[in-house]
Amino acid sequence: MIKQKTKITIIEDDVEIGNTLSEILQLNNFDVKYFKDSTEGLQNLKKNIPDIIICDMVMPVLNGEELFFKIRRNTKFHIIPFIMITANIDDDLKFKQLKNGVTDFIIKPFKTQELIYKINNLIFLKNNIEKKFTPDPFSKITIKLSEKDFITSLNEILIQKIKSHIDMNELSRDLAISKSTLDKRVRKLTTKNASQYIREFRLDYAVKLIHSGERNIKYIVDETGFSSFSYFSTSFKLYHKMTPRDFIKSIDTENN
Repeated sequence: MIKQKTKITIIEDDVEIGNTLSEILQLNNFDVKYFKDSTEGLQNLKKNIPDIIICDMVMPVLNGEELFFKIRRNTKFHIIPFIMITANIDDDLKFKQLKNGVTDFIIKPFKTQELIYKINNLIFLKNNIEKKFTPDPFSKITIKLSEKDFITSLNEILIQKIKSHIDMNELSRDLAISKSTLDKRVRKLTTKNASQYIREFRLDYAVKLIHSGERNIKYIVDETGFSSFSYFSTSFKLYHKMTPRDFIKSIDTENN
């Protein structure tokens, strides 16, 4: 089987930089789509979801920050790495974008090898996360068990909505059951109420991110959909019996 190329979308209004990026990435065996217009790039993203997005910070019509917020509204883009290109190395600007959820930066003028390493590392992390949370279709037995299917369906919906607030009424509709039935079935199968199950699902996902190499706790909080850093830290400590930072240290110690 031929391995599918990693798909990268570049949005950069400076044609010289855009073309250079495209050529570099194509030479490194990536499948590249380049757009010099941010609105055209946004329209394409609505139809074609890449594996990674590289976008300039300063552009006419839609700048990089505005485009980032627009695509992040779609849950399909929640695990797509987003790299921002900028010539501004001001820390406040970088910290603001990282707080917003931007994955990484390329500082102009950029070094080719650094760019390739960053892309490969992000794709590796993304693929590991997807692999751990995507059910293996070949692992299902022919005669399905309804209870197992319910938890599988529930988990699939939760991972799609993990970065956003999960409304119980909407979740019930997605599973084609009533809100009270949802809570009863979750209690029966897991001995937890629905809210506790969702909270611990988020915390388990946080652990997956950590095991996959993520060390930015603010990023983990955003990726797992907790409403605040303090709520995440308190919940994590109650569930895993140690703070997020201590947990990360324990993992790093084990790996060394």
